[in-house]
Amino acid sequence: MLMKFLLLLLARWRVTGKENIPARGPLIVVANHLSIVDPPLLSASIPRRIVFMAKEEAFRNPVFGPLARGWRAFPVRRGVIDRGALRHAAQVLTGEQVLGMFPEAMRSATAQMQQGYTGTALIALRSGAQILPVGITGTEEVDGISVVFRHPNITVNIGEPFTPPSIDGRLTKDHLALVTDFIMERIAELLPESYRGYYEDRKGC
Repeated sequence: MLMKFLLLLLARWRVTGKENIPARGPLIVVANHLSIVDPPLLSASIPRRIVFMAKEEAFRNPVFGPLARGWRAFPVRRGVIDRGALRHAAQVLTGEQVLGMFPEAMRSATAQMQQGYTGTALIALRSGAQILPVGITGTEEVDGISVVFRHPNITVNIGEPFTPPSIDGRLTKDHLALVTDFIMERIAELLPESYRGYYEDRKGC
């Protein structure tokens, strides 16, 4: 409720595609990542409780750590296969809850999409959960107290849910890379061309 109030007070906040949100069942929400406010923004925009996966370093930060916990996040170690985080994600989806992920694993310094990591693809393929792609614009303008004067236009564009293409046999790095690109392209389709970055010229965009 507080986030909704702040968004309405400090920004021009618009959500499109709410009709695409499944009312029940396990779901993975994936979005591009521009700002620290993206997790609470998604929680305010999607009327289902979202449990977020966030980089481990955020929980050690004296400012961002409490915020991450307040955003119902759990830690994941980047650059390695974090089996504990994978188990936690599986538990969230087994309980038919909503898992929130930013496949880029970090905020974009340029507001353009970066290449996605394969963890989202691995979790999606193992769980069979639907994926809900979301394109976020405008939160890169949220920078401290200056937001009070900027009143940025913030848009949350929610696409249609989908399941990634199935993979026969053993999962390989190449399989995961292909599915990751498939997921990221669905996000890119929801963004203006100037935000697509790495995925601007990819097939499907």
